[in-house]
Amino acid sequence: MKIVVGLGNPGKKYERTRHNAGFMAVDELSRSLDVDITQDKYEALIGRARIDLQDVFLLKPQTYMNESGRAVAAIMRDTYRSVTDLIVLHDDLDIPLGYVRIKSGGGHGGHNGLRSIIEYLGSSEFIRVRIGIGRPSTDKDAVGYVLSSFGAEEREAAAFALNKAVDAVKTIIREGPIRAMNIVNQK
Repeated sequence: MKIVVGLGNPGKKYERTRHNAGFMAVDELSRSLDVDITQDKYEALIGRARIDLQDVFLLKPQTYMNESGRAVAAIMRDTYRSVTDLIVLHDDLDIPLGYVRIKSGGGHGGHNGLRSIIEYLGSSEFIRVRIGIGRPSTDKDAVGYVLSSFGAEEREAAAFALNKAVDAVKTIIREGPIRAMNIVNQK
């Protein structure tokens, strides 16, 4: 069983913001699997799916980004899963808009959702699907940028990245993270 977590902030105010790229990608994954993410459990919205023969929990923490680790730790404890069964989808300022990268382990890179998960789990050895949102122009601060919506000229590249993130998750589950990295990170 794998646990796929999309990071974001709950509520209409944040729904289509760059910082919610993880939520948006998990929503796309749930649509592709014809599964609802509506059950309220673990301080999160969850759904259960299958990718090939693998059971998968889809999770969208409702604790706000800075406390995402609470929901992740709760489902990990309840399902007796190892940190190696965890796949986290999140926005990344260091990757250009439209690109996706897969990474195994590492630090939080200043991302508060990742920081929270690492603190609650006591480990950073999980798979990350990093969805590029690019950096703001020099006249914009990073906080305002990540909490803003994609502009009209950016929406096509954002949609492409979300679909690529869905494909990345499916490849990780079907073929393993190393094979997925070799496919996704080369493009």
